[in-house]
Amino acid sequence: MTPGHRQPGQRRWTGWMLDAYAALVLLYLFLPIFVIVAYSFNKPLGKFNFVWKSFSFDAWRDPFVFPALVEAMKMSLKVAAVSTSVSLVFGTLIALALTRYTWKGAGPVNLLLVLPLTTPEVVLGSSLLALFLTMNAPTGFWTIVIAHIMFSVSYVALTVKARIRGFDWTLEEAAMDLGATPLRTITHVTLPLIAPGIAAAGMLSFALSLDDFIITLFNAGSDVTYPLYVYGARRAAFPPQINVLATAILVSSLLLLGATVLWQNRSLKQALVKE
Repeated sequence: MTPGHRQPGQRRWTGWMLDAYAALVLLYLFLPIFVIVAYSFNKPLGKFNFVWKSFSFDAWRDPFVFPALVEAMKMSLKVAAVSTSVSLVFGTLIALALTRYTWKGAGPVNLLLVLPLTTPEVVLGSSLLALFLTMNAPTGFWTIVIAHIMFSVSYVALTVKARIRGFDWTLEEAAMDLGATPLRTITHVTLPLIAPGIAAAGMLSFALSLDDFIITLFNAGSDVTYPLYVYGARRAAFPPQINVLATAILVSSLLLLGATVLWQNRSLKQALVKE
């Protein structure tokens, strides 16, 4: 028997251990999500939805009973929508510039893209707050949006860059040989082919903006987003409606993710058929 040879029983035991380890890791990752979903159906006796009492659909029947919670969710959705839209435009243009063209400033720009991802959020948040105070800019909705754009652009640019790396640039040349203008080539050839990557980047940017707490805490002023409301609710009152809205966001994200995956698979199949 060679040193690297294993008996069938040993292989089965190793496989079982790996499966058990993977199951424990998945349980560790998804258990908090399961708890959030489960407690959206809880009927607490007091103001805090921390202890399970009884199963109920009451919170789902009236998820918008707390005006402050609804306003906080609206604020988060507006911030995420605006910051994601701006980040998609600038991030996609940066990704195209870095992959399509060769220029001297590409190296420093790549470094700047990675910098927000490696800098602690408390440093980014406090630095931006100091900048806004120096400029006498009132903190609120727009300072939150600017702060979120700062880190979202990096995620968008890097995600779209990964998609563009497999792009066949001869398609652009063929389109221009057929008489298409540069603008028409970008809008009718380049962007449709990299659209799945842009969609994935948009989902990531939206989720990061909706979830951000530390940077938002520094730059929100008197405005309250959903994460800030949840943080404050742990002291005053934590109703199950918080879990309901969190579950709704989770389900919406899963549906969008599924639609994006189907779109990407469809685009890949169409590309293979054309080849």
